[in-house]
Amino acid sequence: MTSAERLMRELFERRLTVAVAESLTGGAVVARLIDVPGASAAVLGGIVAYNTELKHSLLGVDSAVLNVHGPVHPDVAAQMASRVREVLAVGGQAADIGISTTGVAGPNPQHGHPPGTVFVGIAIGADVRVIALDLVGDRASIRSQVVDSVIDAVLARVIES
Repeated sequence: MTSAERLMRELFERRLTVAVAESLTGGAVVARLIDVPGASAAVLGGIVAYNTELKHSLLGVDSAVLNVHGPVHPDVAAQMASRVREVLAVGGQAADIGISTTGVAGPNPQHGHPPGTVFVGIAIGADVRVIALDLVGDRASIRSQVVDSVIDAVLARVIES
């Protein structure tokens, strides 16, 4: 059983929903989740906010944080994860879990950060945690590693809670 299948099984059993806000992964996290049959019972949806302005206009990330730190910052990941829960609410019900990815896949540095600098946000209710990743590889490898890391981290958080 894959990590995504294990995560989805846990979400199904616990009747939890997820919403995903992605930047550098470009929808790959939500795509991995919805590859699992029955995913519609847990996955509300995803937003790809690849452009920095969309992080503010779609997800409500504080423009001051974006202006001071840029899009590759732990506070951005935290706000993306927290706010996507509400943005993708269904019937007035926020997602139980918000997931976010922001970082640099490469090949060039961005906002002073080298490729492989990534922040993953996981919001379960008011508990928002950010995981910093320092990955090595080409663009495709970094993006793939982020997706794997996200699935594993969310699975660990769900089991822990």
